[in-house]
Amino acid sequence: MEHISQRVQSLAPSATLAMSQKSAELKAQGADMINMSVGEPDFNTPDHIKEAAHKAIDENYTRYSPVPGYMDLRKAISRKLKEENGVEYAPEQIVVSNGAKQALCNVILSTINPGDEVIIPVPAWVSYMEMVKLAEGKSVIVPATIEQDFKITPEQLRAAITPATRMLMLCSPSNPTGSVYSKQELQALVDVLVDYPDIMILSDEIYEHINFTGSFTSMASFPETAARTVIVNGVSKAYAMTGWRIGFCAAPLWLAKACTKLQGQYTSGPCSISQKAAEAAYNGSQECVHEMNRAFERRRNLIVELARQIPGWKVNDPQGAFYLFPEVSAYFGKQCLCGKTIETDADLAMYLLERAHVATVAGSAFCMAGYLRLSYATSDEKIREAFKRISAALAELK
Repeated sequence: MEHISQRVQSLAPSATLAMSQKSAELKAQGADMINMSVGEPDFNTPDHIKEAAHKAIDENYTRYSPVPGYMDLRKAISRKLKEENGVEYAPEQIVVSNGAKQALCNVILSTINPGDEVIIPVPAWVSYMEMVKLAEGKSVIVPATIEQDFKITPEQLRAAITPATRMLMLCSPSNPTGSVYSKQELQALVDVLVDYPDIMILSDEIYEHINFTGSFTSMASFPETAARTVIVNGVSKAYAMTGWRIGFCAAPLWLAKACTKLQGQYTSGPCSISQKAAEAAYNGSQECVHEMNRAFERRRNLIVELARQIPGWKVNDPQGAFYLFPEVSAYFGKQCLCGKTIETDADLAMYLLERAHVATVAGSAFCMAGYLRLSYATSDEKIREAFKRISAALAELK
C-alpha cells in the first residue's frame, strides 16, 4: 500500500537537481555533456581545510556534536560576522546545520504558522517557496525583471505587505540572477520595514564572497531592523565545500533556541569532521576565497561577452554568485528540425540539453518564465565550448 502525505505530495521536485540528473543520464549513455545547471564550484576544497579534517579524524572527533554545533566553530562564525560584516551575534545565537538549506528550513519552520505570508522577490531559488509550503505558509512573490536588474523596489515591497506578512526573504548576491543589492538599495528596503516591526527578515548570504562589486553589505548591519534579522550563510560556495554540508543561521537568541529545538528532533548536530574543517575555513587564510573569486569574475566577464553574441538574448551584468539569467523568449514559437515548437523556457532548456548537450535550468523554475539560468562555475574552456554549441543549436531553430 502506498500512502504519501499531502505535505510531500504538494512539493515540487527541485528543477536544478532534475536537470543535473538528466545531464548525468545522458553522459552515462555516452553523450559529451556540459553541465551548466548546477550551482557548485568546480574547485577542490583548499588543502588546509582538508588537512584540518584529517586532523579531526586522528583526534577522534567522531562522536555526536552539540545540536547547534561545536562551540569553537560558533565562536569562529561569531568572529567572522563581527570582523567581516560588522554585525554582533554571540555564539549562543548561532546554530550550525547540515548546509545552509537546512538552516533556512529551520528558520522558516520555527517562525511560520499556517496562513502566514512570506514575501519572496523573484526570480528566487527553487527551494524557498517549497520550504514555505512545508510550513503551511503562503509565498507572496514580488517579480523583478531584467529591466530592473532583478532587484525589487521599496514601492514593490510596501505594496506586497499585508496584515498577514510575517517575513521577507532576501538573497544577495542572488541565485539565480547574480544581482547584488547595494547598501543604498538595502537601506531603502529597511526604511519600509521600519514601519512594520512584526516582519522578520531572513537574509540568505551564502554567495557573500562571490561578489564583484568590491564590497558587501549584510542585511543585519542596519540597526533599525538588526534585532529581527536572521543571517543564513555557510562554507559551501566560498570555500568549495558543497559536499561537507555545513551552513548556519545567526539569529535573535529566542529564534536560535527554537531552531536548536527543531534540529534536535530531526537531525541533531551536523557532521563532526565537517565542523572542524569549517572551523579551519573561517579561522585560516582567506586567500583561497579571493583566488576563487577572481576566477569567477573572469568567467563572469567571459560568459557575458559570449551570451551577448547570441541573437535575441537579453543579458544583464551580474555582480555576484556564478549565474547568468538571460531573457530568451525571442526563441519561443520557433521550430526545431524535428518539427517540435519551442513554446516555453522549459522547452528551450530541454532542446539545448538534447541537441547541444548543454544543461541549463528554465527560468520558470525560479518563478520567472522566459529566462534560462546558466551556471558558470566551470572552466573557461567549457564555457566557450558550451556557447559554441548553444549558438549552433539556436541557429537551427526556424
